[in-house]
Amino acid sequence: MSTSPNDGFTKQLFVAAEQRLKQLSQLLSLQVLADLPDRLRNFWQALLGSYWFIPTACVILGILLAPLLVTIDQSFDREAVRDITFAFTGNGDAARAIMTSIAGAVLGVAGTTFSITIAVLSMASSQFGPRLLRNFLTDTPNQFVLGAFIGTFSYSLLVLKSIHEFDVAVGVPQLAVTFAIIMAIICALLLVYFIQRMVHAIQASHVIQNASNDAMNNINHWYSDHCGVQHQRDIEQNDVEQFRTWLAMPIYPSQSGYLQQIYFESLVTLTQDYGGVIHMHSRLGHYVTDNSVIGYFYQRPSDHPSNKNRTGTPDLSTLPRSPDGIFWQRLADCIPIEKRSSPSNDIAYSLGQMTEIAVRALSPGINDPKTAINCVQSLTSCLSVMMRSQSPSPYHFYTPTENDDSDESVVERQRVAILAVVTNPPNISEFINTSIGEVRRYAAADLMVLKELCQAVVNLNYAKVNDTQQQTLLNELKLIKRAGEENLSYQELKDDLIAMCEEAKRFILDENSQHQHFNYVREFSTNTRQALPATTK
Repeated sequence: MSTSPNDGFTKQLFVAAEQRLKQLSQLLSLQVLADLPDRLRNFWQALLGSYWFIPTACVILGILLAPLLVTIDQSFDREAVRDITFAFTGNGDAARAIMTSIAGAVLGVAGTTFSITIAVLSMASSQFGPRLLRNFLTDTPNQFVLGAFIGTFSYSLLVLKSIHEFDVAVGVPQLAVTFAIIMAIICALLLVYFIQRMVHAIQASHVIQNASNDAMNNINHWYSDHCGVQHQRDIEQNDVEQFRTWLAMPIYPSQSGYLQQIYFESLVTLTQDYGGVIHMHSRLGHYVTDNSVIGYFYQRPSDHPSNKNRTGTPDLSTLPRSPDGIFWQRLADCIPIEKRSSPSNDIAYSLGQMTEIAVRALSPGINDPKTAINCVQSLTSCLSVMMRSQSPSPYHFYTPTENDDSDESVVERQRVAILAVVTNPPNISEFINTSIGEVRRYAAADLMVLKELCQAVVNLNYAKVNDTQQQTLLNELKLIKRAGEENLSYQELKDDLIAMCEEAKRFILDENSQHQHFNYVREFSTNTRQALPATTK
């Protein structure tokens, strides 16, 4: 017995609707209320990331405005409309002709804008990389322009339907037709704005700046300007390595894919419900398989003192329990995994966008070292902010709240912090290696880019705060020097890069370097400057 294609489509539609309802039920469940703001923000970003949301909203708005304005027209004074200079006062034939023209024109312009968007996406995919297509698709102004065209088309059709030539009692909906004319003029201006915006959108500097802004937003999400004193006290007062001696159970992902989010508040709640500590080894953005171990759940011993401190009543103790089916369902909801890699709050993903642009610019097919230099400069700005900011802590604690009804004269109880989740965040040396180091590996034969990388290391030295960061910069400087020695064509070019790297090394090792200006001048330029006064005499 064969099944029709319609049955297969209906089944797929039903499965998709079931998945959406399941996600909505998980979103509204009591177990995830702690992370509800983050979940709603991610859900909203996913809606904006889809190319259909804003145009669909504009179409719905046009469908709602059409009957509303027609209804207002029915109760509006016709003589008052004639006093408005720009209002439409023609008959039914003129109204139908205008609405027909507007509907046909805006639909044709909508097709034109869609064609321009596809052409830009195709060019951006080949020049900047396919992972940067989302930056074009999620451009809200462009989505709004397309939505304005389609919404005006929907509005014009519904108003055209309501025009009755022989309806003497009501007449022509003059206000509705006037509003359509105004929207047609606005759409014409939006077309000019759309073309101007697309011209700027395909410029490399604009694309790099957008990628840099995304990276800075993610950096500000994870890094802070100040050190959490109370958090450091919690780490010092707890034996953060004690959990490694407990009974450990491996954590497997629910499916193969990319780890998109980590909802820490939900994980902390889960660990306290089952009495243990979750140690996540996989990081945000990592690809995992359904058989790989992404972490461990360490179950707390039954006689551990934290079992009593997790509630406000010291005599009430909840013993740890082994993970069951509900535990794994809740865990899968705390660490969602998607089949496709999509941007979330992953800093490495944002930095990787600029790195990909630089690598493609250095390819023989494009050969645009200036674009690569712009990427290196943007990467330097992002890395310098990370170096002088407080990095995210791998330890996450549960602090029970106590309902103390006593008066204010009673001395406060000692703060209780229970270790709940341990993560494995990347350090600054890893970010430098996967960004500037990746560009270095592809720019080994380009002196201009190598010298810019050397300058980037010097600029990062101004933001260093400890000796570990200094050693990381010196190691990267050594690799830049070695790449030039082994790949540059001429000895003069090698000598120029070696001299700059040696001077940069001395500058970084200087204890007062953060208060000095670094200015490298190659030997030939120095000799030329010394010879100029003699020749001008």
